[in-house]
Amino acid sequence: MWLERFSGQSSQSTPSASPSRALSPGTPRRSVQLGPSTLPRRPGLNPRTSSLSVASLGASTESLPAAARIPNGTNLKNELASSPVGDVSDPLEVLENILGAPPPTQDAGAKADVDAVEKPAKIEEDIDFGGLSLEEFAGAGSPVLGQGESVNTGGGTSTDIEQERDKFEDLHKSILACDEVLKSVETYLTNFRADLAAVSSEIEHLQQRSSALNNKLQNRQAVEKVLGPEVEAFAIPPAVVRKITEGAVDGSWVKALEQLEKRIRTIESKAKEDKDVKAVQDIRPLIDDVSSKAVERIRDYVVSQIKALRSPNINAQVIQVNAFLRYRSVFGFLATKQPQLADEISQAYINTMRWYYSSHFTRYKTALDKLQLHTIDASDVIAAEPGSRRAVKPGAADAFSIGRRADVLKAGTDTALPSYAAEEDKGTHFLELAFRAFNLALIDNASAEYSFLTEFFIKQPFHATNRKFNEIFQPTFQLGHELTKQLIEGCYDAIGVLICVRLTQHFAFELQRRKVPAGEGYVNGTNMLLWPRFQQIIDAHCESIRKLTASLPGKPAGSALSLTSSPANAQSTAPHPLTQRFANFSHAVLTLSSEAGDDEPVSHSLARLRGEFEAFLLKLGKGIAEARKRERFLYNNYSLVHTILADTQGKLAEETKTHFADLRDGLGIDG
Repeated sequence: MWLERFSGQSSQSTPSASPSRALSPGTPRRSVQLGPSTLPRRPGLNPRTSSLSVASLGASTESLPAAARIPNGTNLKNELASSPVGDVSDPLEVLENILGAPPPTQDAGAKADVDAVEKPAKIEEDIDFGGLSLEEFAGAGSPVLGQGESVNTGGGTSTDIEQERDKFEDLHKSILACDEVLKSVETYLTNFRADLAAVSSEIEHLQQRSSALNNKLQNRQAVEKVLGPEVEAFAIPPAVVRKITEGAVDGSWVKALEQLEKRIRTIESKAKEDKDVKAVQDIRPLIDDVSSKAVERIRDYVVSQIKALRSPNINAQVIQVNAFLRYRSVFGFLATKQPQLADEISQAYINTMRWYYSSHFTRYKTALDKLQLHTIDASDVIAAEPGSRRAVKPGAADAFSIGRRADVLKAGTDTALPSYAAEEDKGTHFLELAFRAFNLALIDNASAEYSFLTEFFIKQPFHATNRKFNEIFQPTFQLGHELTKQLIEGCYDAIGVLICVRLTQHFAFELQRRKVPAGEGYVNGTNMLLWPRFQQIIDAHCESIRKLTASLPGKPAGSALSLTSSPANAQSTAPHPLTQRFANFSHAVLTLSSEAGDDEPVSHSLARLRGEFEAFLLKLGKGIAEARKRERFLYNNYSLVHTILADTQGKLAEETKTHFADLRDGLGIDG
């Protein structure tokens, strides 16, 4: 009975079952007789033993925790004395769940036998196993069970028992495998806990180290904020020294020189403050050596560019812009460190450019000399006698009409005549073409050179720049004055000379606009050549009219035949040919003087010429005997002059037109 109880208990227990799961001995138990087995028993099997041996039960406890293991020899009295479990499953249901339902061949009689099993009359509460295992105790025979009393384990066959034992063995193996897995998990978790503790300690160490480094960084930044600018002000990067001493003179070389100048200014300011700084004493020898090397490099560079200006067919403005102005700061450094050397290089540049402009403009003047110009000499005065005038060739220029000669003053013609064009030109031109071409080229080059001098020698005073400019252009200006003298000497083209005067005024305005005051001397010298010549030509015209007037008789006579082709023309009221020339000449002068001021000699010269012309007309009119014809003659001449001057503008033109209109209207003749 006790063997069946323990067999049933072991079959219900799980690998992790505790002693509290044991069935209470007070619960009535009945032996279940499943009937005699029809199959022979397997040899070596005791019908009173269970398929689950006690040894296997003992072995199964090895996979349990130490607290859950029950050692052999546990007192069953303690188990029986424990409080019964309130809710315990029926053992039959447990066996059915494990072994399966009973065979269907089992009849109702067998069930009745099972129900007929009753509780033993006496239950031993204290069993002494005598140090034996449960299997040994059952095999030796128990006094409780009695000799010859057998425990009926049911009517199962040996095959069923083997199957059940295999199931329990598989269950036991699964429990062992789970125990091994749990051991590995326990080991892994233990190692993980140790690693986690180590990582936590390392993180704490890193946090402390990070905090220390952060404090050091803040302290270093605070020190660097105060000390950094001072160190930067004295330190010269090695790349800067290498570039200045070995690199080519270009944009990066100029930047390196600027950094060197910045350090030099800082050191000089510290020296002026009387601060005994050790860094200044240490860096000064290096600064001096690098500065000397920079001066040497600048000298070689500037001298090489000055030599390039003497190359044939070279454009000086290209070198000035690309080689000098781009690196003008380097010459300022040279002038600061070596003033005497800078003056010598400046003088070399002045001598080179003086030769450059003088030679080029000499060749240009030679090309302009090849132009064919109209010849207007003393025989072309306004009142020249027909016998003294040269034979007029077809297509010859009119010395008293302006025509389209004023177009040269328009702003759209700002391009000078090239040398090759002047040499190949076969046409005939007036003198203002050559004058304008030479002076326009001269003014453009002078403006460019003065602008270069002010930008390149920026640290020099104003008077020093003007002195350099005058030294460079003095031969060229002299060449321009010689050309002007050559054009106007012996020339009686008053219109051409006056056009040259207006061109000179335009050049003066252009020099003022370009802010080149050094060119005013040349302009003033040119005006001093042109205005006197214009006065001389006007004087020649007045003298010619005066001579013609003096040759006229004071009363009607045949002396007027010297000016007319026939006696009938002496009494004609048609305008005199001199009136046509005077009106055309006055129209040209007034057209060129539309913006002239009262301080110009033009108004005085034109007034003198007009007075001589009116005196001539009055004396010529006296040669007409009939008063009515005489008045008509004067009226026609005054009217012709007023008509020709009608389209002129300006203050002087209005005064002249009003004057002749009054003379015409004063005669009282209706047109």
